Amino acid sequence: IKLLTKEDITPEGADTLIFRSIPIFSLAVALTCTLFLPISGIRGLISFEGDLIVAIALMTLLSIMFFYAGLSSPSRFSIVGAERTMLQLLSYEIPLMLSMASVAVSTSSLSIVGVVWAQRDRWLIIGPNMLSFIVFLLAAQAELERIPFDIPEAEQEIVAGWLTEFSGRKLALFRLANDVELVYVCGLATTLYLGGPLGPIIPGFEGILSFIYFIVKTTIVLLILTTIRALFARLKIYQMVNFSWKYLIPLSLVQLILVRVVV
Repeated sequence: IKLLTKEDITPEGADTLIFRSIPIFSLAVALTCTLFLPISGIRGLISFEGDLIVAIALMTLLSIMFFYAGLSSPSRFSIVGAERTMLQLLSYEIPLMLSMASVAVSTSSLSIVGVVWAQRDRWLIIGPNMLSFIVFLLAAQAELERIPFDIPEAEQEIVAGWLTEFSGRKLALFRLANDVELVYVCGLATTLYLGGPLGPIIPGFEGILSFIYFIVKTTIVLLILTTIRALFARLKIYQMVNFSWKYLIPLSLVQLILVRVVV
């Protein structure tokens, strides 16, 4: 609210159309993502066969928008931050997708409803996908650009990275989009690995209890991501790339192969 009252500046030399429109589209995409989450039932407001693929694609689209946001700015800090965003995307996106593919294989479904319904007898699927869950959390931390993967916004090095030239309403929209994306990623982890809204039900209170279960599980995932943020220092970009390609991708491949063999 405070940022909405601040002066909104478009720097000279910026690509005006992209610079002004990307913050709006970023928030719109982030809010659209949350419509897939089964918050108070086994299906979200948007649900169809293959929606798990769309849920992944929208997360990628957000990162691409952040890249163009930095690229549209004349600041050298913004351009460096944008390049780091794209390089980081090429590192964490593969293990993130493979970890979600492992869940799809183990539940034999590409729909979020199918994934949730497959967990109805146990309320969570984290057992056979424990390794996938760990990979997902680490890749999601990079997706959210949170410590130790806040490399595109390294304030001690490049001011605020791709966000450097944004102010006022545009900065407010980006900050809100980041927060909404955080909720979405935590909710997606809850849906894929922790049974989403499933849990013990009292007849007549299904909707309320499902909502409570989903919020509690999502908060637990948020606490895990926050703990990771508090425990580690920022990595360098080459360390992040090495970590993803040498460890996260092989681990996610091993998880996928194991699940495929078992199924």
